[in-house]
Order: sequence, then C-alpha cells, then structure tokens
Amino acid sequence: QIQLVESGGGLVQVGGSLRLSCAASKLTFGRYALGWFRQAPGKEREIVAAISRSGGTTYYTDSVKDRFTISRDNTKNTVSLQMNSLKPEDTAVYYCAANQQLSAVVVGTRINSYDYWGQGTQVTVSS
Repeated sequence: QIQLVESGGGLVQVGGSLRLSCAASKLTFGRYALGWFRQAPGKEREIVAAISRSGGTTYYTDSVKDRFTISRDNTKNTVSLQMNSLKPEDTAVYYCAANQQLSAVVVGTRINSYDYWGQGTQVTVSS
C-alpha cells in the first residue's frame, strides 16, 4: 500500500524555522510530482509548494515565496519543505501529496490532481 508519511511539524515562535519531511513508500517516486498543502481551522486546503518529477520546476503560493523552499531527493524517496521566517498565519496542518505525471517538468497546483496524500503534520506558530 502506498504511503506518504510527514514529519517535522511542531510549535515554533514567530520568525522561527521548521523543516518538514515526507517519506514515500511503495511508490515509483520518480514518476510523481509532489506537493505540500496546508489546511488551517475553518479554511479550505490550499497548495503551499510543488515540485516536478525532475526537481527542476517548483511552484510557491505567493504568501510563502522567499520564505519556504521545497526540495526532493529521488534516491531517498523524500520531499522536504524548509520553512523560514514563520508567521502566525502559517499555522495549519501540512500535508504532502503525490501527483502522477508523464512530464518531468510539470508541477501540479490543483488539489484534485493529486493521487496520494499523507496524514498531515501540525505546524503552530506562536506570536
């Protein structure tokens, strides 16, 4: 059974940093674009960042540009999200997801294009 397992969430003060990781198993990792999404209480799930199969194309939602960095290691079947300069509005449950892609350079930005999801990890930024 395909699994995506997130780790690295926690409580951090405003301006701090966290690094989220997602490990994939039983999935042909290199065939999937990957994304990080988040969902705050009372809000819809939204995309945060995405990365293509090759890692050469990335996407960031405007609110995290220049603060967050997505990366992947196709040898270890992992995708990470480095989050710096965290703000209270970054508080949410963060999910990683995999999107099967024929193209090595396309990233998926639509939630319904993603095939597999992790269980989520809580990130809380305190002011």
